[in-house]
Amino acid sequence: MPLDFVPMECPLQEENQKMPAKKAAKKPAAKKTTRKPNAAFMKPMTPSAALAKVVGEKAIPRTEVVKKIWAYVKKNNLQDKKEKRNINADETLREIFGGKKTVSMFEMTKLVNENLKG
Repeated sequence: MPLDFVPMECPLQEENQKMPAKKAAKKPAAKKTTRKPNAAFMKPMTPSAALAKVVGEKAIPRTEVVKKIWAYVKKNNLQDKKEKRNINADETLREIFGGKKTVSMFEMTKLVNENLKG
């Protein structure tokens, strides 16, 4: 290569270097709304006599009833050791669960709702 060789600049390279990078279009910030609890779940319900043995006789919302049943299950060690989603009912819970010995947590809510009066 001769010493007087000067590389030519490519005109396309110059254009690419001069053009500013495109910025991502800014989206307007979505308005955050606070989540409101469903009023049907928060309505106080009166428990049946069998359910009252576990949760008390006072009218309380369904969400609280389920919390109190889970507290009872944990306190009395009634949760199945292998299948944690199942509850092994004692005599008190069998009245609520319609005589079933083992109930899944999903089935439990259905059976509890049958023991609540609006």
